[in-house]
Amino acid sequence: MPRFAANLTMMYTEHAFLDRFAAAAKDGFKAVEFLFPYDFPAADIKARLVDNGLTQALFNAPPGDWAAGERGIAALPGREDEFRQSVAKSLEYAAVLGNEKLHVMAGLIAPEQPRAQHRAVYLRNLEYAAKEAQKAGIGIVIEPINTRDIPGFFLNRQDDAQAICDEIGAPNLQVQFDIYHCQIVEGDIAMKLRRDMKRPNAGIGHIQIAGVPERHEPDIGELNYPYLFDLIDSLGYAGWIGCEYKPKAGTSNGLGWLKPYL
Repeated sequence: MPRFAANLTMMYTEHAFLDRFAAAAKDGFKAVEFLFPYDFPAADIKARLVDNGLTQALFNAPPGDWAAGERGIAALPGREDEFRQSVAKSLEYAAVLGNEKLHVMAGLIAPEQPRAQHRAVYLRNLEYAAKEAQKAGIGIVIEPINTRDIPGFFLNRQDDAQAICDEIGAPNLQVQFDIYHCQIVEGDIAMKLRRDMKRPNAGIGHIQIAGVPERHEPDIGELNYPYLFDLIDSLGYAGWIGCEYKPKAGTSNGLGWLKPYL
């Protein structure tokens, strides 16, 4: 049976952030994820997790200046010191919140910028992050993201992400398989899940879902999610599936798709 984590950045936005934990638990979720925890003390978030019997599944390392449009710094030359500080900060939060996965965003690259240089920086930074996270028993995941939603994002394809993980060879570095992004860029979701789930190295460390193309509930759009959930189960995936979608009309009212899995 698949296990779902509510994404509290996109879901339950009708509530203040710290009140979203109780709302998710009331609807039957056993875990949560979100983009960033850094606007709140880790102890305050931990209290909401404990009070509501929730597991923290995932959050992202600091992405640079998000408000100014940055979407990660791991592949940005000249930002290495800032990246190392971001890794330290995210591991401090993870030590309190208890999640075993941490997502590191690559960042944006313009068409005229030297891709090979960015890739070399990305690999060095990921190797550093994986080594630091391994000391704490934390896994690092990297996520291919479609360039329709985030134009210029450095990492876009599942096979490229797997190749990067293979090249680094860290045992705690894996790919975050966001089905929404993968469908937009590549399609052929089921075959890619089969290909990557059982890889001897790297593999899939976290899965996220949303309907395609509007990024609403998974029962809206072009994908047959019940089939994919059954497939994910059959492949032996035991991690959380993050619900990183924008509810079409109120979070709780749109959870009919979840009821068979509670």
